[in-house]
Amino acid sequence: MESSSERLLTPGEVAALFRVDPKTVTRWAAAGRISSIRTPGGHRRFRESEVHALLRGEDVLTADRSAESPRF
Repeated sequence: MESSSERLLTPGEVAALFRVDPKTVTRWAAAGRISSIRTPGGHRRFRESEVHALLRGEDVLTADRSAESPRF
């Protein structure tokens, strides 16, 4: 079960942290570069802890990709 205290960020908030357009964040999610959660209304939200790990340069999806070939 997920922690209910985990803050979820909007694409706009994530975009501001990475200094990119919100559409770029949406494309990253669609490409699997960052995981997202869908709200009941269909909007994407991103786990704050994962976003901050990505900002630190950590590959937070490594466990999910371990069975896949490396992407270059």
